[in-house]
Amino acid sequence: MTATNAMMIIAPYWSDGTWVFDDPSVGLVREPFVMGAPAMIDHVIELAEIPSPDARRDGVRLLFSASPFPGFHKEAHRVREEAGGNWYRFEEPYIEGWLCPAMFHYFDQAPERLYVRAEPLGGAN
Repeated sequence: MTATNAMMIIAPYWSDGTWVFDDPSVGLVREPFVMGAPAMIDHVIELAEIPSPDARRDGVRLLFSASPFPGFHKEAHRVREEAGGNWYRFEEPYIEGWLCPAMFHYFDQAPERLYVRAEPLGGAN
């Protein structure tokens, strides 16, 4: 797979006690975030000043890229590969989460850095 966009967007929503997302363009339905990744999403949502109950009820838009972009909320550093996925870390506060092999629908290889921004689904915050 060759990524054609520098910026990607997914719209996670809260379901069955975790964040999940759909992306029909790559065949993903209710793809869950697990093993620390939900806490990372919660932190980015907090930085975006989206009230948690609103985010969990309505979902959010996550913009992400392997390169910095204007207005990103957080930078995650790649820590290691495990079980086909990769662990990423926020430094302040320290939060580590695993991104499963579904990330390779968006990147040819695991980026050393991920830059993330959260927005309410209704528009930019």
